[in-house]
Amino acid sequence: MTKIKKNFAFMAATMLATSSAGIAYADTGAVADEFKWMTFAVFGVIIAITMAITFWAARTTHSTSEFYAAGRSVTGIQNGWAIAGDYLSAASFLGIAGLISLYGFDGFMYSVGWLVAYITVLLVIAEPCRNIGKYTMGDILAFRNDPKKTKVVAALSTITVSTFYLTAQMVGGGVLIKTLIGIDYEISVIGVGLLMLAYVVFGGMKATTWVQITKAVLLVTASLILVFLVWSPYGFSLPAYLQAVVSDKDVIDQMVKLLGAKAANMSPEELGQRFLEPGLFLKNPIDQISLGMALVLGTAGMPHILMRFFTVPSAQAARTSVIWAMAIIGGFYVLTLFLGSGAAMLVGPAKIAAMDPGGNMAGPLLAQYLGGGADSMLGNFFLAFVAAVAFATIVAVVAGLVLASASAMAHDIYVGVIKGDHASQKEQVVAARVSSLIVGAMAITVGILAKGQNVAHLVALAFAVAASSNLPAVFLTLYWKKCNTTGIISGMLIGSITAIGLVMISPNMTYPKAVLGAAKKVMEGAPAVEAKAAVVSGGLMCELFATCPKAEPAVAAAPASLGAPAKKAALQEKLATVTDAAEKAKIEKEIAAQDKAITKAEGELKKFAGQTTSMAGLEKPFFLLKNPGLLSIPLGFLCVIIFSLLTKDKRAEEMWDELYVRQNTGINAEAANVH
Repeated sequence: MTKIKKNFAFMAATMLATSSAGIAYADTGAVADEFKWMTFAVFGVIIAITMAITFWAARTTHSTSEFYAAGRSVTGIQNGWAIAGDYLSAASFLGIAGLISLYGFDGFMYSVGWLVAYITVLLVIAEPCRNIGKYTMGDILAFRNDPKKTKVVAALSTITVSTFYLTAQMVGGGVLIKTLIGIDYEISVIGVGLLMLAYVVFGGMKATTWVQITKAVLLVTASLILVFLVWSPYGFSLPAYLQAVVSDKDVIDQMVKLLGAKAANMSPEELGQRFLEPGLFLKNPIDQISLGMALVLGTAGMPHILMRFFTVPSAQAARTSVIWAMAIIGGFYVLTLFLGSGAAMLVGPAKIAAMDPGGNMAGPLLAQYLGGGADSMLGNFFLAFVAAVAFATIVAVVAGLVLASASAMAHDIYVGVIKGDHASQKEQVVAARVSSLIVGAMAITVGILAKGQNVAHLVALAFAVAASSNLPAVFLTLYWKKCNTTGIISGMLIGSITAIGLVMISPNMTYPKAVLGAAKKVMEGAPAVEAKAAVVSGGLMCELFATCPKAEPAVAAAPASLGAPAKKAALQEKLATVTDAAEKAKIEKEIAAQDKAITKAEGELKKFAGQTTSMAGLEKPFFLLKNPGLLSIPLGFLCVIIFSLLTKDKRAEEMWDELYVRQNTGINAEAANVH
């Protein structure tokens, strides 16, 4: 115990040192300098709460079961909240609200996809996995298949999926904290990584579970407060609220930007109504179907979600946890509708996009506005609270992902394959903690190296790989008698390789030729014939950051457009002649926008100078869908079926009856170990 206290004290000191270093670097961000102390105070309180939870958990985490599965002591309700905390990432909290604020209805479609996913989990995955597995997805697959082969492949798939998701979370965390309070990106990533390591290494699944519960409660509480303040002026009447949204000037202006030439023949009422209709962001129906398949089916194959069902004491508790998770997650996603549309009305899409082109600052900026604005104490307290909740969200999700990867590395590879399931409790716990440190160090390193990279597609890719590789293997192992080891290995490898390969040749990748062309256009302008689409595409932010689809070209040819330097010079000349303070402020903002455009374009021209092809050697995308799920998911299922039919596996056939009884009754589930 003394050793644990010393180690924990060292980690706590490291946290404080990181925070102090962060304060020294916090010279920019959404929070005004005079209120940064309050932001760090709120952050400190939430970090202190989670560290206290970890200290408590560390005192009771000694065995393998306690480290990986919290001793199977988590109740159904607790696990439901923990699943919600594990599942509601920064993409859910910030990303969806941001998309709704910029694109209306289409942003809400992501909420629908992720919520419907839990129906799959509830009906076919939760209870059987709890009854069959012990700690990992590898345990589920090894029950009736060749233990060593399936555990190796399952571990590789788990680490691959977790790495994709983990990288996006680490980069998102670094960018978010830098944008909010100005801490350097590298310091932010290291801070997220150290906190996550403290939770996992010292407290294992028990600490991770309660950190996720705490985060989920804070997230729901913050969202409810914001929605109450946004909705209450309209008497909590949904028709009255939606009417206010479609009548708002900022919303109508955003529709004009997005629709371009089409907006010329539409009345203000029609433009406002268009905000509540689909097609502003998700314009390709086939791509929507592919993305939807990945989101709905991928959840049931995400390793960190599957692990949560090993923490409950019974199959009934597993079902209860999914029902509670669906209720919490579903309720939260309904709240995002008010968060996004409220931000569009009160803050304005233009200001949201100016702070972050992807719209991720919609929620925090809404909180600041509702508290009284950027110059008020309460407004900055609200912003600080939302920022801290977002930070806790990222750390909790990262902790779950690291635990999943570490368990695959330690339990599946080291204990299951190398040691042949003959390792003492002490050896297993040590291996788990060492693996956690390795995965954590890798996460921090990858997060720092990925600075400035477009990693948004990695989340969708993680779901696509999980749906193409993990789900077919788990589902057919549980429900198809003829499924065997060869089918599992073939399906997982081909499904994951196909998903990754298709993304490498898809529009998600960076194509230097196109980037250089866009950057040159920003610097030099465009000739008259090319300027038609640019004039109606939604302004410089849309062109530069590709945050909204290009609209139809205007019927009449537009004049040649100026480059950003020329626009800046013209604005500076105009500024010298203006005396009105409001007009001056507006022009200064436009000049700042041009400066930002110039800096970005110059950076891209330098970064991609001399390059013509993507990482895969292509000048333009070969596979036109952004998400590979439409092809890779059916292929994953098909490969498991075909290779299972082509081969025989005596063990898989002999173990079917026992698997069938156990997954449906839970008899002897506590002894769910590899045979």
